[in-house]
Amino acid sequence: MATARPLYQQLSRNITAYSPEEAREMAFMLLDHYFGFRKTDVLADKPLPPNRTEPDWFRILERLNRQEPIQHVIGTTIFCGLEFEVSPDVLIPRPETEDLVRLIMHDFASRNAEPGENAPVEVLDIGTGSGCLAVTLARFLPSASITGWDVSEGALAMARRNADNLGASDVQFAIQDILNVPGSYTQRFDCIVSNPPYVTRSEAAQMDRNVLDYEPDLALFVDDADPLIFYKAVADFAAHHLTPDGACYVEINERFGSDTRQVFTERGFNNVQVYKDIHGKDRSVRATL
Repeated sequence: MATARPLYQQLSRNITAYSPEEAREMAFMLLDHYFGFRKTDVLADKPLPPNRTEPDWFRILERLNRQEPIQHVIGTTIFCGLEFEVSPDVLIPRPETEDLVRLIMHDFASRNAEPGENAPVEVLDIGTGSGCLAVTLARFLPSASITGWDVSEGALAMARRNADNLGASDVQFAIQDILNVPGSYTQRFDCIVSNPPYVTRSEAAQMDRNVLDYEPDLALFVDDADPLIFYKAVADFAAHHLTPDGACYVEINERFGSDTRQVFTERGFNNVQVYKDIHGKDRSVRATL
């Protein structure tokens, strides 16, 4: 009878483009995705399903050893406990971005606890990509009215699929460039959130192939000449389109924490906080008027 541990060991040995530790983690992810096995199932050497359909392991290993992201190979990734579809059209959601969800949930859970605060929360996700922020917030803030913007039709198609698959079909998605919002736009939001492109072109030399070769440049990179272009646009928009007690949340490049704070301060935000991620690096900003 075929069991999990020998297959896990075989996969780990044959994922050669990564460190042994990374290869082992990928092998666990493959067994979880294809057979629903957790790490404890593998360690306990649980029998493989007798009527299983075997994936094409050779093809999977070939793709991984070309450093194609495992999330693309299996087609999904986990974000805040939810399984999102991903593709080369969108940035793969990172664990660090979950910090934005936690900040927003903390603020709006506190607000909803106050007497009389029962009005729907209006949320805008700028540069929604896979929809991970918009859909997760829709799931965790069921009274919220959420809109997601992106400049990519491919990204919006993926975001809509994720919203439908994860029970958040009420989220509204629209094609919109934050650098060119019409002056006639009047809607206001209680919460504006964005994980915009923030990696400078000069940083590309230090990045891994699994990012450079397979994730969209449009969602990753900004020119070194103006690395804060999207934060300026988001802050300008938020300064005119936040409700009086609303807040803006952005993920940032660790190199530009104080500079991003200054962008918001110069535009009239009087409470701008920079938060660090689990690695102690500046990773997100919360700003209120």
